[in-house]
Amino acid sequence: MSPPPLFRPGAALPILWENDRCAIINKPSGLPVHPGPRTTDTVESRFLPQKRGGPWLVHRLDADTAGCLLIARRKTALTQLQEAFAGRQVRKVYWAIVQGRPVQAEGLIDNFLHKESLGNGQGWKMAAVPASGMTGTDKGSGALPARTRWKLVAHNPEKDISLLELELLTGRTHQARVHCATLGTPILGDPVYGTVPHPGLSHVPMQLLARQLQVKGPESEKPLEAVAPPEADMARLIATMAPA
Repeated sequence: MSPPPLFRPGAALPILWENDRCAIINKPSGLPVHPGPRTTDTVESRFLPQKRGGPWLVHRLDADTAGCLLIARRKTALTQLQEAFAGRQVRKVYWAIVQGRPVQAEGLIDNFLHKESLGNGQGWKMAAVPASGMTGTDKGSGALPARTRWKLVAHNPEKDISLLELELLTGRTHQARVHCATLGTPILGDPVYGTVPHPGLSHVPMQLLARQLQVKGPESEKPLEAVAPPEADMARLIATMAPA
């Protein structure tokens, strides 16, 4: 018997993997996950309410990030999957097209992130602090450890852009975006952590994809796993690159 529909008629999103307890969908870039004062079309607003409640988002992605997003169909599954995220029984792999090329071919970023006000009502962003540079003020700001393993996959020297694969070992707000900027290679199209618009590519939206998600399944030894394909802009840019 097929699982019940997740989405309202005419509002469906691609499903990469599913069973009767949960599903992994392919969220498009530009679609927020939660409704807000200025947003009505979101992942949550597209859900078709279930008889026993739900569906529920297990985690979240930034509106401009595409790719794997985990949904629970049952409350028990939601609790178990959130515990898996909290216990780091999750493998999260991202693809990012960045400006420039890292000095090294691979590495591990290990620092702390905390929220920082931009002032003058301009909102906030996340700021990175090296563990060795932590002060009492930083600790008081709620700085949390953030670790990302990364490697250079491909590069286009003419456009001076690169494809990085990032494995997020923690799940901090804007972690992939801040850590790419920390490398000196901000994500192409990132309006907060990026540099000046890339010549010839200023029209491209932020190029960040939640490429692969693997989670220990509720009441099962078999993990839930899905891989999201790159969207059109990312696929075209990757096609111009050569392996690093």
